[in-house]
Parts: sequence; structure tokens; C-alpha cells
Amino acid sequence: MRVGLIQLCSSDDPVANLSETRRAIRSAARGAAEVILTPEVTNCVSASRARQNEVLRTEAEDMTLATLRDEAKTLGVTILIGSLALKEEGEDRFVNRSFLIDPEGNVTAKYDKIHMFDVQISETETYRESAGYKPGSKAVVAEAAGELIGMTICYDVRFPQLYRDLAHAGARILTVPSAFSPETGAAHWQTLLCARAIENGCFVLAPAQSGAHTASVGRRRRSYGHSLAIDPWGRVLSDGGEAAGVTLIDLDMPLVDDVRRRLPSLTHDRTYERP
Repeated sequence: MRVGLIQLCSSDDPVANLSETRRAIRSAARGAAEVILTPEVTNCVSASRARQNEVLRTEAEDMTLATLRDEAKTLGVTILIGSLALKEEGEDRFVNRSFLIDPEGNVTAKYDKIHMFDVQISETETYRESAGYKPGSKAVVAEAAGELIGMTICYDVRFPQLYRDLAHAGARILTVPSAFSPETGAAHWQTLLCARAIENGCFVLAPAQSGAHTASVGRRRRSYGHSLAIDPWGRVLSDGGEAAGVTLIDLDMPLVDDVRRRLPSLTHDRTYERP
């Protein structure tokens, strides 16, 4: 399977972001990618609730989703939109939702980010994702190009039981689209992704936001970048660095079976009493 990881530096302007995303998707398709993945909050990166209320739409109204459904059908590819920030009818918080789109342009799976990034990295860098976003409550495994993938988003990567459950449900590829902070990215990004791959004998695909995000309102966020593809043995297959762009990777899917045969830890789980 050939996949394309798209690395973006999205702004708080969904129209401009969509233009860049379409250009990258078409580049990946020209490179023969069957499955193309975009990062978290593909449509809008903003630290301003006011700006988000101004530009975000519901799922039914979102132009990024509608356009990328058309692109998938036109190009004959599967697209995983890492996530879109969306309004939700009857809710005062947004949702952070990933979409899987088949080559006919149909949405075949959706996943709402479960774990909220509520942290204080330093005295000057604090995030309270749960103040603006409603967390999801359902893990999702879906088929893409004949393989089962487990859908997650960014901060989820710090909760290994989610990935274990996805692997036990049949996932052979784990997706972790992200907008990781630079400080935690430099310290933990690759280590966490490699651990999730090794623990579960899965490929891990992690398209990322990168760089300083243009903001018309509020503070300017930064993201770590370094979109990664990791094999089931924990080897890094590609690193997208810090620039926006497209990385193409060929996944040797039989390697999943080989690794799980040699190291069958998925069959060794045991129940135990918690302390």
C-alpha cells in the first residue's frame, strides 16, 4: 500500500487552508498514493474562540469536508482527514472530528477525539482543549484500501490502552494525525509513536501540523511537525521534517503478520486486579 502523509501549516482561514490541502492531496495522488492522510485541524488552527465561532461550520455545512469528498472521488483515492474543527448543533463546544472518505467520495467512518489536551507545559504555554471541544466517547476501526485502521488524534497517543483495544479489534494501521506542541514534540513525539507501533505490531501513520500558524485574531500557535511513518518493528520509515509538504511511503503489509508471529504479545494480555 502506498500512502501519502501531508504536512501542513494551517492558518485560521479555512478557505486558504483548503487551497493548500487540495494542492497537497493532488500531489500525493500524482505520486500514486492510494491512501492520503492530512493532519489534525486541517481546516483551521486558532487559539481564539471568537475566531473559531466566526469561521467554523457544522459537519453538514463544512466546505473542507465537502470539497475533499469530491477530491477523493475525482482522484479515486482514500482520504483520511486527520480532523476538522466543527460546530455541533445544540452544543456550546466544538468537536475535533476525523473522517475517512472512500474513493467514491463517501464518508465511511468518523472519530471524535477522546482525550483532551488540558496541560500546562510552562508558565507561558497552557492548553485547555476541553474548554472549547467536546470529547468523543467511541473508539473506531474502519476499512481503508482493504486494510483495517484504528483512528485516533494527537493527545490520544499518550493513552496506550486505546491503541491496544484498536489492535485487538483488528487494526493493522494506527493513524495519529496531530498538531503537537514544539516542546512536547521534541521530547516525546517519536518515542510515543514508536511505542504504539511496537506494542501492537502495527504500522503507525502520523501526519502533522508544523511551524508558526498565521492568526488574524489571538495568539499565534506553533506546531512541531515531523510527520512520521513507523513500521510494526518500531522503525521510522519517514520523517517529514519541519516544512509543509508531502511524503510518500510504501507499506509492506505482510510485515504486520510477520512481526505478530515472531512476537505475539497481542495474544498474551491477561486480566488482573487493579491496585
